Amino acid sequence: MLEALYERDRDLFVPSILTAGPWSPDAQHGSAPAALLARAGQRFEPGEPIDGAAGAMEVARVTVELLRPVPLAPVKVTATWLRPGKKVQLVGVNMTAGDTEVARATLLRIRRKAVRLPDSLPATERALRDAPAGPDAGTTSAPPWARHVTEPAFHSHAVEHRFVAGGFDRPGPARDWIRLRVPVVAGEQSSPLCRVMAASDFGNGVSWELSRDDGYQFINPDLTVYLHRRPQGEWICLDAATYPSPDGVGLAESMLYDERGPIGRSLQSLLLDQI
Repeated sequence: MLEALYERDRDLFVPSILTAGPWSPDAQHGSAPAALLARAGQRFEPGEPIDGAAGAMEVARVTVELLRPVPLAPVKVTATWLRPGKKVQLVGVNMTAGDTEVARATLLRIRRKAVRLPDSLPATERALRDAPAGPDAGTTSAPPWARHVTEPAFHSHAVEHRFVAGGFDRPGPARDWIRLRVPVVAGEQSSPLCRVMAASDFGNGVSWELSRDDGYQFINPDLTVYLHRRPQGEWICLDAATYPSPDGVGLAESMLYDERGPIGRSLQSLLLDQI
């Protein structure tokens, strides 16, 4: 039984077949490297901890750029300071397969500090009123192209989907609760940030406007996630919508929730194509 997306082998991460994506049998689904890059950036704390160490910092933004298809081969992940600081930090992470850089990420980390807020926050109250029904109210579903696939892959075996609005079979906006079924790295408990990254890459897939059956592709070469609160629990909901343009460029946008309420947003640039 496959138990994780990656196995650690000294300074390398060896992907399991659970990282495989739908676009090529030799390439990983974008969610898997996104989660692994976020893991490295979240943990990064070189040398002596500064005033505002990683454990005292919250990740407020992660931007992942998929430079080329990430192969189903061992990868090395390296983190470095782009901007150290006591209150705001910027960490850069790159992923290489052999001598080739295949993906990179930047993480914005902000110091944690208790702040007294007013009892009434209109934007938060509106978001809570508009929050989706919980995952128990959802309908379990899988992407159509994955329903008859026996070979394990990320989109069919590593995650669970429960739709409370829309669905893989319906174009347009959707509300989908997503749960990562396995750890990102074997022997570790995945952080809430890793679970959010794994879920957020599905924004364009769950809210598609152009059908693969009609010959369209809508691949995202990037993913940006903004978080204003640390996620709780296993389930992450995407309230997602996709906006294509006739210029071959699109955007997918998702409001992100856990079972307590809103946690942030995600954005994906889209490369639209006809095949």
